[in-house]
Amino acid sequence: MALFSKPKYSKVNVKSREGVPKGVFTKCPETGEMVFAKELKNNLMVVPKSGYHFPLSAPERIASLADEGSFVEHDSELQSTDPLDFKGLASYKEKLDQNKEKCGLTDAVVSGVAKMGGRWVSLAVMDFRFLGGSMGSVVGEKITRAIERGLENSIPVIIVSASGGARMYEGILSLMQMAKTSAALAKLSARGIPYFSVLTNPTMAGVMASYASLGDVILAEPKALIGFAGRRVIKETTHADLPEGFQTSEFLLEHGLIDQIVPRQEMRDRLITLMDHLGHALEPKDPTPPGKAKAPAKRRKPTKAKASPVRPGKKASSAKKTRG
Repeated sequence: MALFSKPKYSKVNVKSREGVPKGVFTKCPETGEMVFAKELKNNLMVVPKSGYHFPLSAPERIASLADEGSFVEHDSELQSTDPLDFKGLASYKEKLDQNKEKCGLTDAVVSGVAKMGGRWVSLAVMDFRFLGGSMGSVVGEKITRAIERGLENSIPVIIVSASGGARMYEGILSLMQMAKTSAALAKLSARGIPYFSVLTNPTMAGVMASYASLGDVILAEPKALIGFAGRRVIKETTHADLPEGFQTSEFLLEHGLIDQIVPRQEMRDRLITLMDHLGHALEPKDPTPPGKAKAPAKRRKPTKAKASPVRPGKKASSAKKTRG
C-alpha cells in the first residue's frame, strides 16, 4: 500500500423504519428520545419526559393562552418597508416576502386583545420564525400600540418575547423602538396597570434590553436563552471566563433578574393568578371594536407538568417598578 494513499472506509447504510412515514416521530435534542409528533403537539411542543421546550409559533402560543375564540387581532395591516434600500445576498424586500410566505404572518409579532380566565388583556406574541423575531419599526409600533390599548382600556398587558434582537436591515429606526416601547411602558406603570413579560427561547439583544426586561412580573420558560450579546462577544470584550449557563433562565432566576420559571403548560394559569392579584382594582373597558370578528383559537389541554422553581423570598413585584 502506498504511504500516502487514501484509506478505505466501510460504508454503513442506515435504513429508515419501514412503514413509518416521515414526520410521525420527533427526536428530543436533549435525550434523543423519539416522541410521537401528535403527542408533542398536544403537549404544546414540550417533550413529556425531558421537559424540553420546542419553539412555538405565535398563533399556537395565542391559542395556548387565550380563552377559546376570544382573541381579536389588531394592526395586522401594518407592514415593513425598506427605508435604507438594503442590499445584500438578498434584498430586505425579498427577505420580507419570503418570510411572509413561509410564516403566513405580516411581521414578527401578532398583537390584539383576548380574554384569559374571563378577563380582557392586551396581548402581543412574537414569532421567531419571521426573521429571527427581530424587532423592526413595525414590531416596535405593534408592541407600543398593544401597550397603549392596555392603557386606554385599563386592562393588563402581556408580551411574549422570542427574538434575536433589533432588525439591523432598518438601522437606527429599529434601535429607536427600544426607546419608544420603554416610554409607553412608563405611562402604563404610572397608571398602575400591570405588565407581564414572558421570556422564551431565545430572548436577546435589543428586545431584552427594552420591553422584555421591564415587566412588573417577568416569567421565563425553562432553559431559555436570555441575554444581550452572545457568549463569544462578551468573553472577547471582558477577557474573563464566563460561568456555565450564565445566559439561561435558571441562572437569571438565581441572580434575581426574573421572577419565576414557568413550564409552558402552566403559563396560562400562572398569568391568570397574577392578574387576579395585581389587576383586581382595575376598572376595565370592553376593548373589542363593534362588529369586529373574533379569530378562532382552540386551546389545547396539555399534560400536567412538575412544579416550577421559584426563587426563595422573591415575590411578584407591583406595578411601581421603575422603567428606564
